[in-house]
Amino acid sequence: MAENNRELGNFLRKARGQVDPEQAGLPPDSRTRRVPGLRREEVARLAGVSSDYYARLEQGRPIAPSPGVVDALCRALNLDEAGRTYLHTLLGVTATPSRHPSRSRSRDVQRLRPGLRQLLDTFDGEPVLVLGRRSDVLAATRMATALFTDFDQLPVRHRNYARWMFLGDEPRSLFLDWEQQARAAVESLRLEAGRDAEDRAINDLIAELREKSPEFDRWWEEHRVHQRTHGSKRLRHALVGELTVQYETLTLPGDPDTTLFVYTAEPGSASREALDLLAMWTLTSTRTARTETARTETAPEHD
Repeated sequence: MAENNRELGNFLRKARGQVDPEQAGLPPDSRTRRVPGLRREEVARLAGVSSDYYARLEQGRPIAPSPGVVDALCRALNLDEAGRTYLHTLLGVTATPSRHPSRSRSRDVQRLRPGLRQLLDTFDGEPVLVLGRRSDVLAATRMATALFTDFDQLPVRHRNYARWMFLGDEPRSLFLDWEQQARAAVESLRLEAGRDAEDRAINDLIAELREKSPEFDRWWEEHRVHQRTHGSKRLRHALVGELTVQYETLTLPGDPDTTLFVYTAEPGSASREALDLLAMWTLTSTRTARTETARTETAPEHD
């Protein structure tokens, strides 16, 4: 709980520092602003609470605000959907009901159920990654393995998208927009961490990344949160050259802790041609591997 209180204060300070006073509807102020963004009393006024009440919130003091107050703070700080979810989680307040199921807080080792693996097989011609809690990579199609990396060849504890993005061998040369993708990974991981501040596995992951990656450590201190639902990635692939892929995320109603990232390219584009070429290479490699395996299994034994 103490960790959540510290993070609450840090998040509120960072959030108000990013709000333009004029865009928030505040009249021009003749006083010189020493730092950008809103002052504490301005956030309080916009949210309809007392300055003392808001100050205690930002100090991490034990307060139990109502859902209405939290919603007002979200509006005052101009938070997006991910930020709203994160603030509600930090304050332990149920957000306004939505059509999306709540995420599980289980800390058990997450495994892909057989039905989902069968579903994944239907995407075999496209790159698809399946991510679970903490950005753990639960599964990947052969095309995703060919496009990104073979996560199955990594030690189990290293099969994590955020960890690979910062500590893996390939990402910095693979992604032409590495900084953008890496920042998104940080912001998604912070949103995930906010759901359970006492999850030892995610706290250990964050500690490792902060120690080993200066960029992660610096961006983590920005206290930004981001929910990746769609977007694009620009890559320079060793086999097929430069390409741009778009992705959409699919969260399953019966398994909200599991998200499918489905990557595609615009039909008729050079990027689509590159993906098709990679698919042909993947299929050929798979057939060759099966042939070699069959030869090995049927080869006569010699004394």
